[in-house]
Amino acid sequence: MPQMAPIGWLSLFIIFSITFILFSMMNYYSVIPKTPKSEISNKYSTNSLNWKW
Repeated sequence: MPQMAPIGWLSLFIIFSITFILFSMMNYYSVIPKTPKSEISNKYSTNSLNWKW
């Protein structure tokens, strides 16, 4: 049974690594977390921004 050349293992490793990285990036960026609008508006609501220097 012939063994595989080292360049074959290297190319397989590179192909599977690129596939894994692309799959992980697609899964990470496909989900957009939803933030409630009321929480954001209440956190940063300031009435007066008059700075008295």
